[in-house]
Amino acid sequence: MRLPARFNGPDGSANGGYACGSLACVLAPPDGAGLHVLLRRPSPLDVDLTVRDDGLYDGEHLIAQAQAGEVIGDVPSVTLAQAQEAESRYIGFVQHAFPRCFTCGPERAAGDGLRIFPGSVGHDGVVAAVWEPDPAFADADGAVDAVTLWAALDCPSGIAVIAKSGRPAVLGRMAVVRHAPVVAGRPHVVVGWPRQGAGRRSLPAGSALLSEDGELLAQAEAVWVSVDVPIHDTGAPGTPARPSA
Repeated sequence: MRLPARFNGPDGSANGGYACGSLACVLAPPDGAGLHVLLRRPSPLDVDLTVRDDGLYDGEHLIAQAQAGEVIGDVPSVTLAQAQEAESRYIGFVQHAFPRCFTCGPERAAGDGLRIFPGSVGHDGVVAAVWEPDPAFADADGAVDAVTLWAALDCPSGIAVIAKSGRPAVLGRMAVVRHAPVVAGRPHVVVGWPRQGAGRRSLPAGSALLSEDGELLAQAEAVWVSVDVPIHDTGAPGTPARPSA
């Protein structure tokens, strides 16, 4: 397996959701359901990696480990209009630890990155954004591929816990279940929220993808890990604006 350089999270390593989804979809095709993937170290890009029964390896170094598990929990209800309005409060338009992240980086162009920009909806720590998947991420039937879906559900949960803790974080563990196809070219609501049980550095969270009519298409649970990394200014403080494609 190789994780191409365009699918980065932090510069120089893979987007956590993309790495987790890549392993899960090999071990449990077609969409990796029923597996929790634990990231043991940053996933290198453009390097030949080895998939074994117990995980993903770079030489003898364990990169990611897969374990059986389910995704449980309620999903907050957020409308398309609420998600559109919440995007204006996306903190990444002002400051971002990883501004070129494949999922939520404001410096990625449409069709290159996913450009999912979750902002607060104003209650219970929930964040949301509108995502209209680019056809570049769809198969011949117009459905978003499973690995991209894992990536799309990655950062929204992270944004939620980062907003709550006030510190940058990286993905530590993730699981996804898909309930229905996600069709490219249509608007969807992406939701993220913090979950109970946070420790000093371990931050549990959930995320979900809804149709514009509120149908639950996919959901995920994750654990994020606080890290000490530089924060980059991405815009004028107090005047966030959605960047052009």
